[in-house]
Amino acid sequence: MKDYVILVDKENNTIGLEDKVQAHLQKRRHSAFSVFLFNDTGDMLLQCRADSKYHSAGLWSNTCCSHPNINDGCERQAHERLKYEMGIDCSLKELGVFAYEAELDNGMYENEIDSIYIGVYNEDPVPNPQEVKDFKYVSYGEIREDMERVPGKYTVWFRLMIDYVYEKYLWYFGRK
Repeated sequence: MKDYVILVDKENNTIGLEDKVQAHLQKRRHSAFSVFLFNDTGDMLLQCRADSKYHSAGLWSNTCCSHPNINDGCERQAHERLKYEMGIDCSLKELGVFAYEAELDNGMYENEIDSIYIGVYNEDPVPNPQEVKDFKYVSYGEIREDMERVPGKYTVWFRLMIDYVYEKYLWYFGRK
């Protein structure tokens, strides 16, 4: 069975389904979710995407992300995907949505309305090697400095979202 994404309008209302790869090739707006985990010192848990991913392979990104399916709630699926990709089960808080469009590799595009979730986790994950090549906890400052030097080392969506998410994280956990 093919993988599908939920197509949405500008207000994030469901308008249909589309094959995942075709949606990325045709720049169709669709629903997604992203999880950002931090440890108690505020370092972000990043993953390096597996080399076998259909786009953005081998790039550093947020803790995990995916596309929801039509039958389950997004938060529940964020938990399931976090467990599947990183072997992590922890509490998540929804921060809101982040809409963006960006060009990817392989002739693909992102056009997503992305539900953002954050959480706190202090241990090393147990990543699924089919999804994740490597992981590390890194401070926001180190990530921003590295992005300035080598932006192509990170996924497009992560580069677009990091400031938004970090500001919300600081506010949510009263660190500002």
